[in-house]
Amino acid sequence: MCLLTSDGVRIEAAHTPRRARNEAASGACADAPAIVLAHGFTGALDRPALRRAAAAFSQHADVITFSFRGHGGSGGRSTVGDREVEDLAAAVRWARALGHRRVATVGFSMGGSVVLRHAALHGPGAHDERTGAHPDTAVSVSAPARWYYRGTASMRRVHWAITRPGGRLVARFGLGTRIHPEDWDPVPLSPTEAVPLIAPTPLLLVHGDRDPYFPLDHPRMLSAAADPATAELWIEPGFGHAENAAGPELLGRIGEWIAARIPA
Repeated sequence: MCLLTSDGVRIEAAHTPRRARNEAASGACADAPAIVLAHGFTGALDRPALRRAAAAFSQHADVITFSFRGHGGSGGRSTVGDREVEDLAAAVRWARALGHRRVATVGFSMGGSVVLRHAALHGPGAHDERTGAHPDTAVSVSAPARWYYRGTASMRRVHWAITRPGGRLVARFGLGTRIHPEDWDPVPLSPTEAVPLIAPTPLLLVHGDRDPYFPLDHPRMLSAAADPATAELWIEPGFGHAENAAGPELLGRIGEWIAARIPA
């Protein structure tokens, strides 16, 4: 499926039916919930880690996967979390066009920051829900709390890939990711600035204590900024970073958390 964002970028997307009804129908069920997955930087809808996550979440709901701009078969170039909010909004609108009245968003790393900003910019009170782009609940896994973080070796490598011509060439030809060469102007709302705007939408923050990209001050900053009445923080022992490190047990618990908030 090809989606078109509000700023004219073509985005590849796919629909995975909920496993419990696969034998009965292949299309979307009008009253079934949907989970929209937002991958991390250099990911795509056909990468094994995202496909594994989609299979796990399909135990609980229909699943929409897509590739962010500049990734996989999507058009455009990556803005590393800025304009990607429009990509996620297009995927959520598609889920609702398929008949899903309740939609959860789940993002990993860069996708986790996009989920936070999307929920703030398209949530109740911040956006007209008639557009269909709003989430009913949001989950952010392994997300940064602030921009321009270079405090780990992993993030210094990411910044080299984003900011240097040679790094962008490596990202394009080695990782299949096309990065926009221009700096942000203006700098987008940071994840920590976005989090207070998400309530009353339920929010789950998930982070590993062995994350090589973002240490634990990031999820703690996000949690401190969130509404305690509607947000939860899980610090996962032994968990690394994003979809590549997320195992069946963690994905299953996240799926159960979502199912309790947007039941079938």
